[in-house]
Amino acid sequence: MEKQNLPVVVIGAGPIGLAAAAHLVERGLEPLVLEAGASAGSAVLDWSHVRLFSTWAEVTDPAAEKLLAPTGWIRPEGTTYPTGGDWAERYLQPLADTLGDKVRYGARVTGVARAGRDRIVDAGREEQPFTVHLRTSDGGEERITARAVIDASGTWSVPGPMGANGLPALGERAAADRIAHRVPNLRDPAVRARYAGKRTAVVGSGASAFTALALLADLAGEEADTHAVWILRRGIGDATYGGGEADQLPARGALGLRAKAAVEAGHASAVTGFRTEAVERDGDRLVLVAEDGRRLDAVDEVIVLTGFRPDHSFLSELRLGLDERLQAPTALAPLIDPNAHSCGTVYPHGVKELSHPEQGVYLVGMKSYGRAPTFLAMTGYEQVRSITATLAGDHEAAERVELTLPETGVCGGAGLFDEPDAAQSDEGGGCCAAPATLQIGAGAPAASGGC
Repeated sequence: MEKQNLPVVVIGAGPIGLAAAAHLVERGLEPLVLEAGASAGSAVLDWSHVRLFSTWAEVTDPAAEKLLAPTGWIRPEGTTYPTGGDWAERYLQPLADTLGDKVRYGARVTGVARAGRDRIVDAGREEQPFTVHLRTSDGGEERITARAVIDASGTWSVPGPMGANGLPALGERAAADRIAHRVPNLRDPAVRARYAGKRTAVVGSGASAFTALALLADLAGEEADTHAVWILRRGIGDATYGGGEADQLPARGALGLRAKAAVEAGHASAVTGFRTEAVERDGDRLVLVAEDGRRLDAVDEVIVLTGFRPDHSFLSELRLGLDERLQAPTALAPLIDPNAHSCGTVYPHGVKELSHPEQGVYLVGMKSYGRAPTFLAMTGYEQVRSITATLAGDHEAAERVELTLPETGVCGGAGLFDEPDAAQSDEGGGCCAAPATLQIGAGAPAASGGC
């Protein structure tokens, strides 16, 4: 079979992978989506209880909508905010069902290479198709030949550690039974029991941490002795709680204000300038130790929400051009560097910024952003629109910009706590203080640890 007649393999049946498949179908190209999970949006379903800070209008792809329209699918009200569960059930799974046998479940990609060429070999490399190795849910192995590969596998499977240097803190692995890396679903009785009446450390400063703090604050209002200790590696300043009312994604701004309210109400104490170096056992509890020697009072549980990282292990035989800091495509990295950009100041980008020395392979969606936390679904939809135009030979469309992003405050993590009208909050912005162990809010429990 000629290379041009082979399918384009898409890794991952999440929002961006399925959008890529829809654009390929629209272009008359054959996609094959390989999903490790048992359903579409498997990673999204892991946070099904969390509400996005983007509206329905911002999380559905135009090509996908066209593909769905003949089935009688109707897009939910565009100005409302879906939960992860809503997104998967009302959009992702119907889209995957419409794609039919173009989506395979229980197919975990274990390697991608050029046919007959390892990473070293130059001769005839670009003329060869890709071989995609996968393991099926029954333990079998297969090899699929592809004309191109679009990796939309995301970063959900590789959460960041507690250790401030990017590596697990001493004792972190041994304490894994008391450490979670997901926003807790407190509607689940077993999860609720894990945190009710307990002292929980929340490590992180993004939207996921805001969500966890808001959830634990509500639990504290119902269950005595429930308290959160918010661990921040930096001090509290104007930007700590995100864009607030200035955020053009209002739900994200409201989320930061909810976290601020949780702290001010005394349901959480903030420990700033704390860079975790070790986790020690104190009976059934854990003690966090900072690089400067500070030791916090023992906690029952720890929720680590320090971002995610891309897994490039199964792409090791391909020649990728990745930024040494962000692990994002070299040309994209300067545009998404979180030291300089928020979501709204990221320039729209496409195939030019997403290309690698290995032609025909593309990292898209969250994976394309590497360690940067500034990704929005709209950005991914624009990425795959441009890439599929290139694969179809429509270079004019590939280079055209068809996206305008909202200006924002701070981006990243999961979305709005499950309260659709939270964006209407009238509360003000952040508070300022020098790095220290802080206790904010009257009547809050005694501060933990020392400076």
